Amino acid sequence: MQHEKLGLFDTPPNRNEVRAGLTVVFLIFLGFVLILPLSAVPLRESNAFVPVVNVAVLAGDLIIATMLFAQATVFRSRALMALGSGFVFIAVLLVPYVLAFPGAFAPDGLLGAGTNSAAWIMIFRRLSFPLMIMLYVMFWRLDSTEGPELERPLASAILWAAAAVALAMALSALAIVGHDALPQIFRGRSEGIYAHLLIFNFTNIALIIVAIAMLWRKRSSVLDVWLMVALAGWLIQSVLNLSLQERFTVGWYSLHLIILISNLTVLLALIAESNRLYARLALSVAARGREREARMMSMDAMAAAMAQEVGQPLAAVSLSARAALNCLTGEQPMPEKAIQALEETIDAGHRTFEALNSVRAMFAKDSGSVCEVDINELVRETILLLDRELASQRIWLQLDLDSSLPPILANRVQLKRVLINLLTNAIESVGMRRRARRIAIRSAAVEGRKLLLEVSDSGAGIPPQDLERIFEPFFTNKRTGAGLGLSLSRTFAEENGGRLWATSENDRGATLHLQLPLRTLP
Repeated sequence: MQHEKLGLFDTPPNRNEVRAGLTVVFLIFLGFVLILPLSAVPLRESNAFVPVVNVAVLAGDLIIATMLFAQATVFRSRALMALGSGFVFIAVLLVPYVLAFPGAFAPDGLLGAGTNSAAWIMIFRRLSFPLMIMLYVMFWRLDSTEGPELERPLASAILWAAAAVALAMALSALAIVGHDALPQIFRGRSEGIYAHLLIFNFTNIALIIVAIAMLWRKRSSVLDVWLMVALAGWLIQSVLNLSLQERFTVGWYSLHLIILISNLTVLLALIAESNRLYARLALSVAARGREREARMMSMDAMAAAMAQEVGQPLAAVSLSARAALNCLTGEQPMPEKAIQALEETIDAGHRTFEALNSVRAMFAKDSGSVCEVDINELVRETILLLDRELASQRIWLQLDLDSSLPPILANRVQLKRVLINLLTNAIESVGMRRRARRIAIRSAAVEGRKLLLEVSDSGAGIPPQDLERIFEPFFTNKRTGAGLGLSLSRTFAEENGGRLWATSENDRGATLHLQLPLRTLP
């Protein structure tokens, strides 16, 4: 079975994006190979280097966190919420690191920092990056199995960010106030204790490898690819750090630049991905507008055809009925003529139904003939038409589509209209609830040669007495609507050899079941 979830950062990566990520990793590795022989070469100390580079990293981390929080609140994703909080955490740590760094603003650093305070803050920051990636993967698995549970996403985002800031401040206070209690990393401003640096770097390398392995098993989105690129950059800088015993060397300066490049890579990738998906959204909105315009033109043509084809027999019905009434209510009733007029009324009624069927047949021929239809592809195409409504209602959409399903023989336009009706009803149902808004679509093969498509929502559900009535013409329990959508959907399902029915679980939402035969072209 294929399980997927729609969202801004859940688009599967294509080959070009994977190649771009591998190219960035190769360039970082090439720089590492060129720098490694010169890593111990001392350079002139620059007091402005650490503040300048880390301010750029800080800005990038905060922009990434903002983008992740924005998507997490829309799609109620705990995974993106955790990842955004992680970027807030590592961003906040940069502030005390720069202030406490010896020589940046004062010979011994500000805030009453000790010799190793800045080093320990950076250790906390480097260890936290792979840990937050692991947390992101674990929450993604939870979201995939249980669905989102963020009732108030904006409040949750504030709490997550506040917790990240509080934890960063607590660890910074530990590094500054309790620096004498922590193991010593540097002797003086630049000379490091190599044994302690080895322990830290090997620990960091192990965590990064575990994080890369977890992301590699997931790798369901473009975001995952660029997070792996960032982790590869952190892995390379950790390996480079193994050869360093002092600050202000070629390797030390390069170390900070690699961190900057890794973070900017994720930032640029997120911006490019956002722009690409927003462009897709604009194209889908334009396509939907064209489809609505074509639909309106078809409705105008149908109205004109009905006025022409149906108007004449309806006029005959009216005239014959009036003549029969006059024959029965006149001063001298003429029952024979009244009977004749009523028979003409019945004949005109039959002609009216024949005209309606001819109009319907004419437009059914224009709307598409029977052909092979990939139901999973049709589901995704329909979702793109309704993505604006889904995003505006902040609905989390979960797809569980069986990728092994063969194409079926059906009327594509009619099935698309059925899917639009089912999804529109689900959107309206969950839109009236304040709890987590979720719509799930599942496709599977059942009973041998049948296909089952289910659309479930977390709305108010359907009363038991209305489970069959909702398919009756002009029956509706909504404030708006004519009550024809589900009636037509059942008609279209039956015309394609299938059936449509509904189930509901008290107040826990409803499920619409569409069953179709797995017929194929000979």
